[in-house]
Amino acid sequence: MPDQPLWTPSPIRAGQSNLARLMAKLKDRHGVSMSSYADIHAFSVGRPDLFWDAVWDFAGVKASARGTKVFEPAERIWEAKFFPEARLNYAENMLVRDDDSPALVFRGEDKVRQTMSWRLLNDRVARLGQALRAYGIKPGDRVCAVVPNMPDTIAAFLATASVGAVWSSCSPDFGERGILNRFGQIAPRVLIASDGYYYAGKALRLGDKIASVVQELPSVEHVVIIDYLGEARSITPTLPKAETLDSLCDRQPGGAPEFAQVPFDHPLYILYSSGTTGIPKCIVHRSGGILLKHLTELLLQTDLKPDDRLFYFSTCGWMMWNWLVSGLSAGATLLLYDGSPFHPNERVLFDYADEEGMTIFGTSAKYIDAVKKTGWRPRDTHRLSTLRCMLSTGSPLAPESFDFIYDAVKSEIHLASISGGTDICGCFVAGNPISAVWRGEIQGPVLGMAVDVYDDAGKPLARDKGELVCKAPFPSMPVMFWNDPTGEKYHNAYYARFENIWCHGDFAEWTEHGGLIILGRSDATLNPGGVRIGTAEIYAQVERVPEVIEALAIGQDWDHDVRVVLFVRLRPGVILDDALVARIKQQIRSGASPRHVPAKVLQVADIPRTKSGKIVELAVRDVVHGRPVKNKEALANPEALDHFANLAALKV
Repeated sequence: MPDQPLWTPSPIRAGQSNLARLMAKLKDRHGVSMSSYADIHAFSVGRPDLFWDAVWDFAGVKASARGTKVFEPAERIWEAKFFPEARLNYAENMLVRDDDSPALVFRGEDKVRQTMSWRLLNDRVARLGQALRAYGIKPGDRVCAVVPNMPDTIAAFLATASVGAVWSSCSPDFGERGILNRFGQIAPRVLIASDGYYYAGKALRLGDKIASVVQELPSVEHVVIIDYLGEARSITPTLPKAETLDSLCDRQPGGAPEFAQVPFDHPLYILYSSGTTGIPKCIVHRSGGILLKHLTELLLQTDLKPDDRLFYFSTCGWMMWNWLVSGLSAGATLLLYDGSPFHPNERVLFDYADEEGMTIFGTSAKYIDAVKKTGWRPRDTHRLSTLRCMLSTGSPLAPESFDFIYDAVKSEIHLASISGGTDICGCFVAGNPISAVWRGEIQGPVLGMAVDVYDDAGKPLARDKGELVCKAPFPSMPVMFWNDPTGEKYHNAYYARFENIWCHGDFAEWTEHGGLIILGRSDATLNPGGVRIGTAEIYAQVERVPEVIEALAIGQDWDHDVRVVLFVRLRPGVILDDALVARIKQQIRSGASPRHVPAKVLQVADIPRTKSGKIVELAVRDVVHGRPVKNKEALANPEALDHFANLAALKV
């Protein structure tokens, strides 16, 4: 570990940060002297009542009622309440401007360029909100979408939130079954979809897929098609209950948006677990909790300001899209991109940064590594004069990638590796604008998050690898899981490992600088390129291949990331040849999504399972990585593990 940080903010830059301003306000209000990030973090977890009250004021949260109570602790931390008397609307806190400056700038690869002003965004949200009310949509009803990351998608989401309805989205590359496994559980009344999308220079049409999905969703009463490829008007006549988004908006009177005032814990949107042990769990997030959590991470951890231009490369199937949308709360301009980040070449996102004056560039660790491997140095060909911060998440950012950013992109830049999850729609650990950046390290816990690292016995670890946990309540804990009336699934997902402690399923360790290193997943979730993938979704497709008896998928640590490896047990006499591998991959690609396709498909004679018949991904993953297997006695056929040891195919 080097003895010097890669970057340290200047005193002027640190002093002008939103975080420094909040620290000064806390000192004036409560007489608490704070000279470091560690000081304000300790305050934020030690006095959550005072901290979250201060965040509300600092961010200027709009609400029809605030109430006198900020924080109500509970014996079980997931039952704690924040602002239990408040009534507000998330969308109202996003539409903070109504002028002709750009709210949203969009690039659809090299095919489409759009800009939507704040005035037009307000009008679009107003009209779509009026349309939803005309449809009879009420608070709590679900509106689902299969959409690219484009301006009309954000307008549709904010309109949904404005009426108090619940949003849920998938990216358009999801297969039909992947969409139905999600939306089929929550009975949406409205389905919004684009007519297609672009990827790697190709126009991919969605009409047939949407028609099949609508047929399997009897709850859907209205279908709205966004015109992206120019084919919306030709698609709508082929779909029942369908019309284009443009025609829907044109029928509405417009004016100022109306915002239903809902309780702090009112559902805002539903995100989905990875589907490791079955169909994905539906994670319901609360309106006020998401608002406060994102305000903290955007304003204080990222130092987002009104003149910023914020970019995060994400699809609408990843929580970072939800996080990006909240950047509107600062009055900042969002830079949206949909498609391949390497079309027509590896320079496209950096071209975008220069063209639009990008100030904050968010992406994945895998993308940074992929750019590094091209041998290209962005600083040699691009100005990047406005760029002051890069954010990386999805998987651990390798130390060599830290070196690459500071050497080949920009030396005077805040590189913030961040880590969290769909479960909280935010971060446990992240960067901050007043502290140094050390090679290979995340700067520290996020404000308000009582993060620690535990050993298997539930004891804190000062400097060793263990489970990432959170020891106290925070606002963006999920409200619940959909279709989990007893709360058993919710409890088992986060609290079964350690009593009354959130266990996230990440391996982590503290550093000597007070930062953290995330070492990957500690459960069976696959995480290639930062995209959470459930093994059950892969199995559902593989089982459709007649030659396959059963399968097992793991994530193998590979080249500073994770690659999906699929093991298959085939019918007697069947050999895994190139043609069968191609069919298996195509089935997964079309039935789930391209992200679910394994990097390797290998044949094995047997697959280990428990005495109750459940296959054991974690044991196989440990064998592949040369780690000892725990609880072999629970296996019905422990000898099957021998098939996975020292495989030559997994060394290349």
